[in-house]
Amino acid sequence: MGGYVYILASQPNGTLYVGVTSDIERRMHEHRSGTFTGFTKTYDVKLLVHLEEFDRIEDAIAREKQLKRWNREWKINLIERDNRRWYDLAATWFAEPEQSSCSGVGPRLRGDDE
Repeated sequence: MGGYVYILASQPNGTLYVGVTSDIERRMHEHRSGTFTGFTKTYDVKLLVHLEEFDRIEDAIAREKQLKRWNREWKINLIERDNRRWYDLAATWFAEPEQSSCSGVGPRLRGDDE
């Protein structure tokens, strides 16, 4: 079974959360609907700004542990390497437009990273 490591943000350069899951769409729905209680619900952290996919869940868990040890600057650099404008990578996954609206967040356009 595969897995995903993801980073959520409350807003561009805002509060960050690193997580792991075997089903990223289900987990994002849980974060956005508020059914995933804890840190992300308390601090309204629900913008998917970084995502890594792994063939084995064990590798995803190891990567999550590694990222959780990283300092904030390293995490921001990782996000901005592939998503410099902090777009919500899951903005179009659900039919809930109010969930994905955030200043500076939108679909990723070709050439944004160039």
